[in-house]
This record gives sequence, structure tokens and C-alpha cells, in this order.
Amino acid sequence: MSFSTPAKRAYVTDLKSLQAECASNFLRLSRLVSGRAEGERIDIALGESDRSFGCLHVEVEEQAPYTTRLNVTQSGMLEALVDSPRMRVHLYHDVRMAEVVDFQRKRHFQGRYRYPNAHMHQPDEKLQLNRFLGEWLDHALEHGRSAGSLGA
Repeated sequence: MSFSTPAKRAYVTDLKSLQAECASNFLRLSRLVSGRAEGERIDIALGESDRSFGCLHVEVEEQAPYTTRLNVTQSGMLEALVDSPRMRVHLYHDVRMAEVVDFQRKRHFQGRYRYPNAHMHQPDEKLQLNRFLGEWLDHALEHGRSAGSLGA
């Protein structure tokens, strides 16, 4: 009697979830940057004081008729110890979606990865990055307070 292990199925991109996350992030970011010009940024304190959990910064890097490029970063007390999150996000106005295109200075994420891989990306790395952005923005919108809007 022989036992065989079932074949491992390849990850299939969950396009519906990715598109839903990108659409939700577009709405979240639109609330924050509506009416802002290139070079402007909004700062949101993530705690009781600007020092407790730091600040979320959303900067309008570049605007074009159909796209806006944003830098989303966080600063805080732990910056000296750990690399703070930083993303570049493109807003696509015609389809009302936002997509993370750069995370921690790494770019061009694929829709799926074989696992394991040399860079240790998760099979659904792109979805996870966009989901992280959504959770980050939700937290800032629900619990943050204005730390003042600053020009660059």
C-alpha cells in the first residue's frame, strides 16, 4: 500500500479582492488629499501626542490629469531602531483605484509569486501590501488627529 501526498496547488491571484482593496484605498486617500497641490502634505498624529505613535505623512508628489503620485510615510520614536514604513502610491482617477507601486524602496510587485522565492515574497505580496495600506489609513482616519498641514 502506498500513500501519495496531494499535489500542492499554485496560488491563484484573487483579482476581485485586489481590485476592491485598491478601490477602497482610492476613497481613503481621496479624503486625505482632496484639494492638495503638488508638494503639499498632510500630517496625521497617531496618538495622544505627536511623539506617542508618530505621524503619518501623505505627500502629493506629482499630479497629472488621470493620475496622482503620493508618498505615504510614518515618522516616530522608533525611527532610530527600525525602518519606518514608506510607500509610493499611484491614484488612477479614471478607474478610481489606488495601487502601492513601491514599498520600502522596492518596486514592481507581481500579482503572484512562486513560494519559496529568493526575496521571500508571499504568493499574494501585492494584495498584502495594498491591504496593509488600507489598514494603515483606516487607523489614521479613525484614531489620528491633524498635526497640521505643511507645504514641502
